[in-house]
Amino acid sequence: MTGIGVEAGARAARGRALAVLRIRSRALAVALLPAAVAVVLLAGGSTGRLTGPGWGAARWAVGALALVVLLAAGGFALVVARARPAVSPTVPIAEEAAPDLYRLVRDLADRLDVPAPSAIALTPDCDSWLEDRSHRAHGPPPPEDPGLPPGPGRRPHRRTQAAPVLVIGSPFLWWMRVGELRAVLAPVVAGTGPSAHPDIAAARRFVRGLDAAVAVASAPGRGPLTRWPGAGAAWLARLLLRGCREHAAEMERGVAAAAAERAQAVDYGLRIVAQEQVGLAYAGWDRLLTRVALPAWRMGRWPSRLDAGVVAALTELSRRDRLAEGFASRLGERPACDLLEEPGVVDEAASLLAARLFHGGPAEPGPDWSPVDWQEYPEEVVDRKWRTDAARLHRVLDTLGVRRTAPGAQGPTLARVLDHLADEPSGPQRSPGDEGPPPAGESPAYGTGLPAPADGPGTGAHAPGSPGRPGALGDFGDLGDLGDLDAPEGLGDLDAPEGLGDLDDHPAPSPRCTALAAGLSEELTREEETSVPAAAPAVAPDAPLWDDGSLPLFPLQPPRTPREVLADHITAMVCCAAMDTAGATPGLDWLDGPSLLVKGERAADLAPKVLSLIEYGDPAPLRAWLTEIGIRPEKPVRLV
Repeated sequence: MTGIGVEAGARAARGRALAVLRIRSRALAVALLPAAVAVVLLAGGSTGRLTGPGWGAARWAVGALALVVLLAAGGFALVVARARPAVSPTVPIAEEAAPDLYRLVRDLADRLDVPAPSAIALTPDCDSWLEDRSHRAHGPPPPEDPGLPPGPGRRPHRRTQAAPVLVIGSPFLWWMRVGELRAVLAPVVAGTGPSAHPDIAAARRFVRGLDAAVAVASAPGRGPLTRWPGAGAAWLARLLLRGCREHAAEMERGVAAAAAERAQAVDYGLRIVAQEQVGLAYAGWDRLLTRVALPAWRMGRWPSRLDAGVVAALTELSRRDRLAEGFASRLGERPACDLLEEPGVVDEAASLLAARLFHGGPAEPGPDWSPVDWQEYPEEVVDRKWRTDAARLHRVLDTLGVRRTAPGAQGPTLARVLDHLADEPSGPQRSPGDEGPPPAGESPAYGTGLPAPADGPGTGAHAPGSPGRPGALGDFGDLGDLGDLDAPEGLGDLDAPEGLGDLDDHPAPSPRCTALAAGLSEELTREEETSVPAAAPAVAPDAPLWDDGSLPLFPLQPPRTPREVLADHITAMVCCAAMDTAGATPGLDWLDGPSLLVKGERAADLAPKVLSLIEYGDPAPLRAWLTEIGIRPEKPVRLV
């Protein structure tokens, strides 16, 4: 560690903090200026130096102006003082739940010669930072004093903390080794040193207070008596924020530079190796959320072991690419999740929070929002998702008036979909919004929950066999760390599955595909609008520290286009036919999500065949694939 570099960064941060505080002082001086002028005028009148009708009118005018300005400044100061700064949603980790983790962080702070963080929390993301939670609204309720009567007349307890809270990305604990976690956290923990300086702490409180005041004053739903004062307070807070924005940004850069320079003394070589894992962990986490967790969330289920799933996903990646050799040398070291007393409980809490942040799910489990284990994922999520999508596809076909292709079929068939999208229109098509019943001779609507006929071949439960379950969770603890935000070699081919990247390169689909895609999109929209999300548990008015109304805070994917929706539903129908007529099974691919297993092997070449049907109306590639697999499209399938 070079003391000169640390001192230079700290001096730069303190200088910028003083600049922020000078802006605060100037604002206070402007608020007090009319009162000071009024005092001078009153003193001049009392001494007989400023007499006459003009001076008397000036005293009244300036006095009234000073009173208005002082009242406005007092109200603004009250708004800033009472506004609660935003707090990141995290899973708090008590010292009793992770004594080894607290010991590691304190030892790290001692080596860096900085104050130890006051607490530790986990976030379902691949990042780590320090967060100031010294505001009294962020602390626990004050301890009961037997000498004081209970009631609302007590003075609020003001919580003061010597150091901020250390927030750690939960995937780090499962993927990193203990030494790697210590090396990665070193520059973060080193930031507690500059944060303890009074000027920097005061400047941060001022900026956070202004930011909170903007949020409070701009909140919707205010009455007419508070709307205009709130707008004025928000305008003034934004004005002050614009004035100190550059100084605040440079102050944080100085703090980060000083912390990074101080952390050079702790595991510098190991930190370089550990940073290589951060990008890998970020890619695995993003892949797991978008391809594996999101389909389950849309079905009302939330995977309860997301962090363990990251390890399984990165393990699968190491098997497919040339990364296995580098991973093998790390398996013998102690994983960082061993620093927790109950890793499974912490993983479940972080998984539930991830579903709330990235999907907007309820805060607590319920009948319509239940956890799912990875071993149950293929049957509980993949199978149900495909059959639900297939049922929706046939309901829209019924709405469009599409007749059944096979006269003897007593249930929905894949042949109906193939023939409809392959042939030219032979009659008028009804709009998706037509609510009338289908014409005579057409197939009735296939509702959900109706079992397939018992005498129909291929009906009933799909063939038994391995559902493509992931490996044992006991192997997850043997894997390591996360790395830098730069994706390592081999991740370039992990984008869209084969064929899906061509959705925007094909010509315009046929009118039948367009009508069916529009009908599916409208059906999905109606289902989303009619579904009532589970309400969060009732809390005190001052309990939430972040806005529940803006959930999800970080949407994972933009809304799907109608063509993507149609491709997903046709794929689901093909998979249902494969399960019911060819003995295929649903599976889970850690990098690509739901997958179809045919004779224990993943069917990865289905997407181009589906796109050929959608874009060109050519069912030949898909029919050839069905014949090769042994799928009979004329047989009815079982829907949800």
